[in-house]
Amino acid sequence: MTPNDQHILDNIVKSCVKGDRKAQKELYEMFYSKMMGVCYRYTNNAEDARDILQDGFVKVYSNLKKYNFKGSLEGWIRRIMVNTAIDHFRKHKDVFFVDDDEGYILENSKVESADSIYSQFGEGVIMEAIQSLSPAYKTVFNLNVIEGYQHKEIAKKLNISEGTSKSNLAKAKQNLKKILLEKEARLKHG
Repeated sequence: MTPNDQHILDNIVKSCVKGDRKAQKELYEMFYSKMMGVCYRYTNNAEDARDILQDGFVKVYSNLKKYNFKGSLEGWIRRIMVNTAIDHFRKHKDVFFVDDDEGYILENSKVESADSIYSQFGEGVIMEAIQSLSPAYKTVFNLNVIEGYQHKEIAKKLNISEGTSKSNLAKAKQNLKKILLEKEARLKHG
């Protein structure tokens, strides 16, 4: 980002804080695609992702006065979207975590060596496979692998144990491997 681009972005943020609707629309349009992608990773459909995105932008606008112009605005907005997605996730009663603290070590040793399969497929295929995971597995996978949260942070955010987070990540990777191997077999045979 050039200094001029940064200056323009800073002015948009300042105008948003003042309640300027045109600036809010401009900020929304500027980050819509990237943030929609973030929200979609935590849901099973585009409608839920749009709901999370809308709720997230409401939070962005109401908290923009707290943004201190240090660090990336995109990163700041992204964190709000992830937290909004987690809030959405918590509201759903149909999500079950596999609580398997001791089984994690065995599962993890089998799964970690499978990471090389991911390199054989494009991003779109992998994202489609992630979307097919259960909500619990998908959320832990996204928070750890894509967002970079540690299991301690994930456990706190989702109100689960660290072992449960680790177990769900291992099982998510195991399921992803299975999905991708099945896809690979279908491509070879048909």
